[in-house]
Amino acid sequence: MPDKNSACLDGVRVLDLSRVLAGPFCTQLLGDLGAEVIKIEQPGKGDDTRQWGPPWFHGESAYYLSCNRNKKSVTINLQAEAGRALVRQLAAHCEVLVENFKTGAMAKWGLGYSALREANPRMIFCAITGYGQTGPLAARPGYDFIIQAQGGLMSITGEPNGEPCKTGVAVADIVTGLYAHNAILAALFHRERTGEGQFIDIALFDAQISWLANVAMNYLVTGEPPKRYGNSHPNIVPYQTFATADGYLALGVGNDGQFQRLCEQLALPELARDARFQTNGGRIENRGRIVEILQKVFFQHTTAEWIEQLAAAGIPAGPINTVGQALAEPQIAAREMIVEVMHPGGEALKFLGPVPKFSATPARIQSPPPLLGQHTSEVLRELLKINEDEITQLRQQRII
Repeated sequence: MPDKNSACLDGVRVLDLSRVLAGPFCTQLLGDLGAEVIKIEQPGKGDDTRQWGPPWFHGESAYYLSCNRNKKSVTINLQAEAGRALVRQLAAHCEVLVENFKTGAMAKWGLGYSALREANPRMIFCAITGYGQTGPLAARPGYDFIIQAQGGLMSITGEPNGEPCKTGVAVADIVTGLYAHNAILAALFHRERTGEGQFIDIALFDAQISWLANVAMNYLVTGEPPKRYGNSHPNIVPYQTFATADGYLALGVGNDGQFQRLCEQLALPELARDARFQTNGGRIENRGRIVEILQKVFFQHTTAEWIEQLAAAGIPAGPINTVGQALAEPQIAAREMIVEVMHPGGEALKFLGPVPKFSATPARIQSPPPLLGQHTSEVLRELLKINEDEITQLRQQRII
């Protein structure tokens, strides 16, 4: 029988030299899967996001708390050669290293992949940057908002006649973190078969471009610049929001059969027989007319009434929830998507739970985001066998 206390990445140690969101989100996911994550932070300051408040929880910003659970915080001054020497020693004991400094910074410090792999050829080194290690923009810093703009996402987000708009969450960072996480897992699998580590180059710009998916494919096929459709879908009709008697409804009719059932539920059987609307292609050509007809009907009942009726008929529909309403959905509790963990301040802190549900090796939140430098002495003592006198001396020299 599998050990329910085990996790997929038990025994994998990750050295996390990343800050802000993309890198920390990646390493948090690895921590959820059981990896030991050692987060290296600047003494006295730490990750930039520690100061990105309000809101605060026991002196820690909610932003920092969102992507740093299941980690140990070790403060090391990378500007000092003695600090960099400590990082080299730690890297020799780690299976994975994740960093998101500007291209070339780690190599300049003697901490690049070519240098570290000499002592640890099995290491998987993942570098996250704005534009990657190659190309004319490689030296530029990368910020989510700029990447959303430059990567085309803002041009297709917002109302048709409004200004380009970013998304409400830093999706370029989040998607990059997911790509990095997946790439590291693939590299670990490759290492298990071959014994070889490798370098992984992940760029926010690449991740954002890939996220354009079908919209980019539309352009590659037609050469026509995609438009902004607001809440409507460029390739499916009706697939958008509709105003109801008391709010709004999100409706997603994905095929012609669903459209026929929708017409039955709206008491509009003639629409399903109308040659203009029988196929999705026809509905796209006559988007304005079909939306106008449907909108008049949706005004007649409340959002809850429509959702109950449409769900019973197998037609995808849902409310436009606030974040609070979304987190209060019964499905959230059933899926354990909110988890409480005790914070070092002595108060329970709620987190969004891990997404994957494993039958044998469950992902879990075992520890809250660490206080700055909370584990410095512990890691140096246990992993590098540095005694307390040496640790005290390193603190006095402001190396840690």
